[in-house]
Amino acid sequence: MQTRALLLILLCFFMLLSTKALAESSSPHSWGFKKGRNGMPAEAGQAYDGMIARYGAVYKGDPAKKDIYLTFDNGYENGYTTKVMDVLKKHHVPGTFFITGHYLNTAPDLVKRMVKEGHTVGNHSWHHPDMTTITNEKIREELEMVREKTEWLTGQKEMKYLRPPRGVFSERTMAVAKEEGYQHIFWSLAFKDWVVDQQKGPQYSYNEVMKQIHPGAILLLHTVSKDNADALDSIITDLKKQGYTFKSLDDLMIGQQLPDRMLY
Repeated sequence: MQTRALLLILLCFFMLLSTKALAESSSPHSWGFKKGRNGMPAEAGQAYDGMIARYGAVYKGDPAKKDIYLTFDNGYENGYTTKVMDVLKKHHVPGTFFITGHYLNTAPDLVKRMVKEGHTVGNHSWHHPDMTTITNEKIREELEMVREKTEWLTGQKEMKYLRPPRGVFSERTMAVAKEEGYQHIFWSLAFKDWVVDQQKGPQYSYNEVMKQIHPGAILLLHTVSKDNADALDSIITDLKKQGYTFKSLDDLMIGQQLPDRMLY
């Protein structure tokens, strides 16, 4: 009788632990970090660094190398992405564009141009939901709809980078995305640039980038911003003068997978 009672207590204990672990894995997080200053890298903190490592995500590159990575969120088209791509083409700079279903349906020619000019097209979900509020199956549907439509438009079959809508995520959503072959791409440099009726002029965007820039930075810029489009040429020009090199996310991933080796 005592053995049976003990087993029942142990069973309840492990059930409570399992429930607690499930709740923790589903807890929503909003991406945030301590901004970089004076060339020092941004820091997300120990808890986020642990999650980043567990699920193969990234938010910055090697702080010892002056390589930086331009990424753009394209939830909808506001008339400035053409100028952004013109500037990238002028400077021979690669970019990654995270697109939604709305963007695919309303700006297909721009998506085609992104692929044609060698940029990376990433997944920003179909409906831009808070992923932590939907089921695993719905998450998979959101991602697959974007991938399928992108392939249909451009012929690009592979899509491996995900930026979580609204910057909201959980360990569960990261695990599901990883199962589907995606890496979460967070960022280490950003500012409030997405409010289209509160633009402050290109100097504001320029200053924000220059204040926060650091070796290994992953920049997040929204293409709905007129300020960003008008400032991008000067940003790229002056960062190159500072010795920075613009690279693709593929370059970043290859660098992480191939550790430095001694040459004999």
